[in-house]
Amino acid sequence: MYGTSITSVPSLSNSTARTGVPSEAIPEHFPLLRGAKRLLRIPPPPACEIRSGRTACHAEGVRYLGSSDGRPELLALRALKLGDLLVAVPALQGLRRAFPHHRLVVAVPGWLEPIVELVDGVDALLPTVGLDDPLPLPPGRVDVAVNLHGSGRESRLLVDALAARVTMAHRVPGIDGDPPADPRMPPWRDDVSERERWVRLVRAFGVAADADEVRLRSAPAPPGAEGLTVVHVGAAYGSRLWPVKRFAEVARHLAARGHGVVFTGDERERERALAVAGASGHSDAAVLAGRLSLGRFAGVIERARLVVSADTGAAHLASAYATPSVVLFGPAPPERWGPPPGPHAVLTAAELRRGDPFGEKPDPALLAVTVEDVLRAVDVLE
Repeated sequence: MYGTSITSVPSLSNSTARTGVPSEAIPEHFPLLRGAKRLLRIPPPPACEIRSGRTACHAEGVRYLGSSDGRPELLALRALKLGDLLVAVPALQGLRRAFPHHRLVVAVPGWLEPIVELVDGVDALLPTVGLDDPLPLPPGRVDVAVNLHGSGRESRLLVDALAARVTMAHRVPGIDGDPPADPRMPPWRDDVSERERWVRLVRAFGVAADADEVRLRSAPAPPGAEGLTVVHVGAAYGSRLWPVKRFAEVARHLAARGHGVVFTGDERERERALAVAGASGHSDAAVLAGRLSLGRFAGVIERARLVVSADTGAAHLASAYATPSVVLFGPAPPERWGPPPGPHAVLTAAELRRGDPFGEKPDPALLAVTVEDVLRAVDVLE
């Protein structure tokens, strides 16, 4: 433990520090990113690329669900964000093995397509934004429907409208009786991790699954991305935003230790990333926020030496690739959203947690984490 009940470091595995490999022999017309003692050139994303001897193409809609291909279909609903999709990967892996002859479809927002491409065994994506509209499929087309979205009426009614032969879902008061018509339906529990929650659901229907099976396929990355230290400065809500000055201090200390630091976030977070970079003595060229596709962002995380992030999609990607990470928790409890066993350190002050994930101001549990806490956690990981 570091400080006063602030840090917990789960058991570490494969925690040997990764060495950086500077980019070489890359065409000069690519944009140049200059980080601490490292070059990274970002080419425009190709339509196709070679991965492990196979050609993978990214044409628009290539994995979107169209007409039936003759196989029975299994659809899993998870119309949420990046981290939400990633904690459902263990359940999806179990479903893939249990239904090897089904076409596995995930109903998630279309912008997650580059990550869906990385989930082993997923055959198609049905773009789904929220729960306001019915899924555009006729009743009876889907053979097995799985509600990996939640336990509310809205998601349950969308799944029930598919009239699947088998529906895997938690019991919903007001819809299911007591006992429910299908006794396999488990009750919702608040005291389990999100990965375990969805594994527990599919297990109730006879599907073997492992809550720690979070691995994704290898992702594409810009040349020269190996061995970078990623400081991810963004978060969806203010309650998870660690102060700019603290991120900058961490980045400055890590650069002094020889880390090639880059700053990530989405395009809305670019100004914040620029502020962190400037305050830490880095040039704007070290700021990748808003410059990477989602797939290439995953590739940078996969190849990173270290990731420092709040509890965001970046942290879940680090878990998926067993990339050493220091994860700062605020409103969300790490017992529910924390990483699996591996080279990951969790920092928070649970006794100060306010617990409003949509709040505008940083949660006190997050603000209690100091620069020194982060640097000590890095020492443990490396």
